[in-house]
Amino acid sequence: MLETIIGLGTTALELGLISSLTVLALFLSYSMLNVCDLSTDGCFTLGAVVGAVTALSGHPLLSIPAAMGAGVLSGLITSLLQTKMGIDSLLAGIIVNTGLYSINIAIMGGSSLLNMNKTTTIFTMMKSLVSSTFLAQSYKLVTALIFVALVVLFLSFFLKTRLGLSLRATGDNPDMVKSSSINPAFTTIIGLCISSSFTALSGCLLAQSQKSVNVTIGSGMVTIALASLLIGRAFMGKGGITKRAIGVVIGAIIFRLVYTIALRFNLPAYMLKLISSVIVIIAISFPYFKGKKDDYMRIHRAKKEAGNA
Repeated sequence: MLETIIGLGTTALELGLISSLTVLALFLSYSMLNVCDLSTDGCFTLGAVVGAVTALSGHPLLSIPAAMGAGVLSGLITSLLQTKMGIDSLLAGIIVNTGLYSINIAIMGGSSLLNMNKTTTIFTMMKSLVSSTFLAQSYKLVTALIFVALVVLFLSFFLKTRLGLSLRATGDNPDMVKSSSINPAFTTIIGLCISSSFTALSGCLLAQSQKSVNVTIGSGMVTIALASLLIGRAFMGKGGITKRAIGVVIGAIIFRLVYTIALRFNLPAYMLKLISSVIVIIAISFPYFKGKKDDYMRIHRAKKEAGNA
């Protein structure tokens, strides 16, 4: 029983870390840049497909930059639709997400499924590297942790640079940014390109971890990422960039743990998306009801003090 629990916990931790890369992407685009990018599902699948095809061709190490490069192109198109063609950000994301479905199948050679059971991947390379150490059984966890740590460190550094501060200012007040001689279109393009590269990286790692990829692998990722982001925000609250980035990673892990628990109750697969929606509702409404509770307690204390007086 204990071994089963540990195994499920380890799997949830691995998947949580891999999906947290998509959450960190949303952290950059949604929390920092104030852009809701609905191309996440298609971009996630794009990264998975490009990474899988590259690994199948015998280049597992190249699969990472290839997937991230594909993500940059996806983010570039999405941002250009917004900044250069005047298309609303939500609609731009939907358009790109729709188009990516056809592109992903084309990259897969017209198939909807790719099998990598006999393919060398980033994870099998890590397995060989740590095979004689105490990390031999945790090679997937170690691999995911390395990539997450690198992305968190990058965000912690980048968002404190001049360009990163300009990006954050664009999300806070684009009108003020324009008056400060900063081009908000440029910062939006940079932000979405970087965030989409993280999303594609997440898809690439998930495909190589599962040793298979299908065209629906990214379905619902934007909902999962949003829920994880809000859970992380509720747990960690406000703080510096590093603290908030770590918070969203924790949120992704918690979300995956909830998923795992739901699966242990033998819930049908089609119920999992409903669970995702419920978690999003709870995460979004939690600050509202907490504020209402604080207001009620404050009014109650004021009446009590007035009564005592």
